[in-house]
Amino acid sequence: MGNFKKIFSPEQSVKICVICGRLKKTKSVENKILLPEIQRFIIANLKTDLHALLLKKSPFSEVSMREIVRQIKGKNTAEKKMPFLLKENIIFPTKISLEQSSSEVAAKYKSGLISGKKFLDLTCGFGIDAYFISENFEENILVEKNSELVEIVEHNWKILGKKAKFVNQDLHQFLKESSEFFDAIYLDPARRNESEKKVFLLEDLSPNVLEIQEKLMQISDKILLKLSPLIDLKYLISTLKNIAEIHIVAVKNDVKEILVLIRSKEKSEKIKIKAANLETDEPDFQFNFNELNHSKSIYSEPEKFIFIPNSAVLKSGAFDLVSEKFGLKKLHPNTHLYTSNQIIKHFPGRVLEMKTIDSQEIKKGETFNIISKNHPLKPEEIKKKYGLKDGGNQYLIFTQTEKGKIILKSL
Repeated sequence: MGNFKKIFSPEQSVKICVICGRLKKTKSVENKILLPEIQRFIIANLKTDLHALLLKKSPFSEVSMREIVRQIKGKNTAEKKMPFLLKENIIFPTKISLEQSSSEVAAKYKSGLISGKKFLDLTCGFGIDAYFISENFEENILVEKNSELVEIVEHNWKILGKKAKFVNQDLHQFLKESSEFFDAIYLDPARRNESEKKVFLLEDLSPNVLEIQEKLMQISDKILLKLSPLIDLKYLISTLKNIAEIHIVAVKNDVKEILVLIRSKEKSEKIKIKAANLETDEPDFQFNFNELNHSKSIYSEPEKFIFIPNSAVLKSGAFDLVSEKFGLKKLHPNTHLYTSNQIIKHFPGRVLEMKTIDSQEIKKGETFNIISKNHPLKPEEIKKKYGLKDGGNQYLIFTQTEKGKIILKSL
């Protein structure tokens, strides 16, 4: 599987794909962008105004300025998102492929969820997730229908010293022709429709996960899906079969993705939900989905400490369970803020010591981090109304208890 013969000419290569039996012409990754003088120019212009650079003529006859800028953008993205790619002669794809790729920290998190002998990635893309997941497997097969992406990833993996079988084929055709069994399959469906609008329901994704789930369960015991952070967990559980775990992955309090682990041979009555806030020192929050049906909150006016769950915990919908597990009181059924006179050190979110104040105590020109929870005014409207500046170490929380609207100020 994935055996390719390559015959390189100066301008192109001819790739013979044994799997699909087609003769296909593709650009060779042995391209001019890797020339030392061009690479030096890219490095020298990493902090240059790229809009201004695009208006200039390329100083090299071999490559266009657009291609040079693409590589500069790629390196700048890698510095923040995937620093393991900051090596010489790494080639970067188009902007959309970079945007759709997981960050290094999120990819490393996924690598802790599956392992075995043979791994299949049906939606390789730029290969960030596959790179880290593949470390847990002896054999790795990466499927990608975009021929340019396949060549780029194959080139980069050689630079990085990684091995895999690369298959330039549509995943539906691959699944139709393959009879192999895999220890784990990874799938990151495209979340844009033909009009380039973002979608997140399973039936609207490409591929349609619901259409291929049975086939996937026939050829693997473990299937890991990466889905939109917008997707509803109850919808997932009512729609997909054999869900064992759901992971809500946030990076610095920004929910990036929902991961679903399906075990085809083990239908569990207890689905594990785990909320992780990466690149923070906050603990993970874990529970079984059926616990949500039995948890209840106790309500109270604000006490000494206010507890603000992180975004991953809030996405889980475990609002009453947070109250129950940590022994906290909730301010209001629709206010997902909690309170106690006792501090809890290992809480998945922020803990602030606060007091209730009157609006007349707020002085124009003061600087605060403003939080609005279950309150009619948004933070921007609050800043404008009270003449406040944004930032600093102090907090103002505009919220609501069962007795009505209140303002809390950090001590």
